[in-house]
Amino acid sequence: MLPEMAAPPSTWSPSAWRAIPADQQPEWPDGEHAREVRERLLGMPPLVFAGEARNLQAALAEVAAGRGFLLQAGDCAESFGDFSAVTIREKLKIMLQMAAVLTYGAMLPVVKVGRIAGQFVKPRSSPVEVVDGAEIPSFRGHMVHDDAPTLAGRIPDPERMVQGYHQSAATLNLLRAFTKGGFADLTKVHLWNQEFVATSPEGRRYERIAAEIERALAFMAACGIDLERERRLHEVDVWTSHEGLLLDYEEALTRRDSLTGRWYDCSAHMLWIGERTRAADGAHAEFFAGVGNPLGIKVGPTATPAEVLDLCARLDPDRTPGRLTLICRMGAGRAAEALPPVIRAVTDAGHPVVWACDPMHANVFRTPAGVKTRRFEDIMAEIRGFFAACRECDVWPGGIHLEFTGEDVTECLGGAEAVLEDHLSVRYHSLCDPRLNARQSLDLAFRLAELMRGEDRPAPGGVT
Repeated sequence: MLPEMAAPPSTWSPSAWRAIPADQQPEWPDGEHAREVRERLLGMPPLVFAGEARNLQAALAEVAAGRGFLLQAGDCAESFGDFSAVTIREKLKIMLQMAAVLTYGAMLPVVKVGRIAGQFVKPRSSPVEVVDGAEIPSFRGHMVHDDAPTLAGRIPDPERMVQGYHQSAATLNLLRAFTKGGFADLTKVHLWNQEFVATSPEGRRYERIAAEIERALAFMAACGIDLERERRLHEVDVWTSHEGLLLDYEEALTRRDSLTGRWYDCSAHMLWIGERTRAADGAHAEFFAGVGNPLGIKVGPTATPAEVLDLCARLDPDRTPGRLTLICRMGAGRAAEALPPVIRAVTDAGHPVVWACDPMHANVFRTPAGVKTRRFEDIMAEIRGFFAACRECDVWPGGIHLEFTGEDVTECLGGAEAVLEDHLSVRYHSLCDPRLNARQSLDLAFRLAELMRGEDRPAPGGVT
């Protein structure tokens, strides 16, 4: 049974963070309007429930113990303009396909957590950007303002928090219908993967894993398991997550659980604190220390063991399994070297965290034409470095954190069907950072499955 976290101090409240200067927050033009929007959100139903968050924490506790694997993936930033059943379905389809491959690669259950139904706000390294020679506020996500590169478009509008709430509610409703209504059927997912293998330039490389999954399904049927009636083969749990950056919104969606008396941030099942806002004495740590959700912390190359230990102590003083996921984003050339000191410090202090790899965010660069992109081989190199660091420190490499889309975009370079620099301008649709497309995501899943099975090797032609 999952141990219940101790209740936060009686002095804590969802607004306690306001006593501390908060980074990466918008400056609302009208503070009273923002307060009125928060009051409206407080009166709206929760998007998720405390019991669901506890169930996810129990699943993550299994991952922390080496009995599961975390797949956390989705859009860099969700859009108010690109919202439809088709886009949600295609993102879910890719996640289910990846999870099926990874389940077989690890021979363990895969905990599926989407960057979805709330990923509307982005931190920025600079408060301003230059567009056509003019300086304007940097784009911070559709829950704050518009992406139109004009001064008028970049004025923060608190009404967008309400729009984000309603879009999140609609997304969650569709996700629940898909995951419980037959769309997640394992045999159907396997057929999708077979189609991918048949049309991939790396098909022969992946064919063996696909064939083994086929034989496993046939074996279950031969043993008398009715694949049509086995509910666990047709329904899955997909949890939601986003960066808990906009504290006005997170505070307004926080509710006290009637069963335990604890506070839960009911905007998502899991929230994470980003690299730019992870100060242990900062406003974000103050807020999330008081909610009962499982939490992620992004850990970049500048994070010292002492800083990470301070965060673990601040957010999980009771050392509760499944409470914390440390999402490491060191960069392709630094993961194997920079990560072991952090792992050893956290392990020696007895914190039962999930170790996950974000191979995306420290590997962004700009082409000579100024286009922001990532190389597929850098992403794979960081994953290998992460696995090497975990194995060196004798901890379980428990998860992967990706930015992807189900669309046929050309935003990241490489993959089996190599996207070249000349292709980037063809279908570059991301609101912020470049994402893996559907085929690159499946390439990654098969190669990660090989890595888990000890079969990873460079692909022909130098593409890894």
